[in-house]
Amino acid sequence: MSDHYFSADPSVPFTREQVRCRVWGQDLDLLSGSGVYSRGRLDIGTSVLFRETEPPAPGRVLDLGTGYGVIGLAVAAAWRADGVLASDGRVTGVEVNQRAVLLANENARSLGLTERFAACEPDAVPAEASYDEIWSNPPIRIGKQALHDLLLRWFARLRPDGRAVMVVGKNLGGDSLQTWLTDQGYPTIRRASAKGFRVLESRPGGS
Repeated sequence: MSDHYFSADPSVPFTREQVRCRVWGQDLDLLSGSGVYSRGRLDIGTSVLFRETEPPAPGRVLDLGTGYGVIGLAVAAAWRADGVLASDGRVTGVEVNQRAVLLANENARSLGLTERFAACEPDAVPAEASYDEIWSNPPIRIGKQALHDLLLRWFARLRPDGRAVMVVGKNLGGDSLQTWLTDQGYPTIRRASAKGFRVLESRPGGS
């Protein structure tokens, strides 16, 4: 397989690049890098996700495919701005790309959010961990079967009253993914549609 942002250890030389983005009323200064998804910018899909949603309620949140951490760090920063205690809200960023994990944790340190956010590789997540919410711009380009396996693995960790919020390009199968998730026992609605992207919300068993 050629080198991709979802490779565990990209071969391209590692250079960092700064990204500034405004999310839910806050400016976040982050570092992205070569070999990591959306280097040097906030991608359109994630910007649509932010524009069409509000931060989740405090709890245990999984940022699935965290990249350099933008979604999970935006959630953690929003909680801090609202005065939520770190003990009441915690984000775990999961990512196979080791370089992205490094950047996400560096960004958490630079933003003073290490008590609220930590990134790790999938196998480092405790087997008993469960989540109130999953937020994601999932790695569609890993292929349909791999994507389905990924989502089923982590959606199984949603608590019975939890939900998942995702952004998926329409031309990358957003509508068919909505139908498939519903068929798998995660009834899914379209919360918004903008710039060719769908913002989807899934709940276990329709809870």
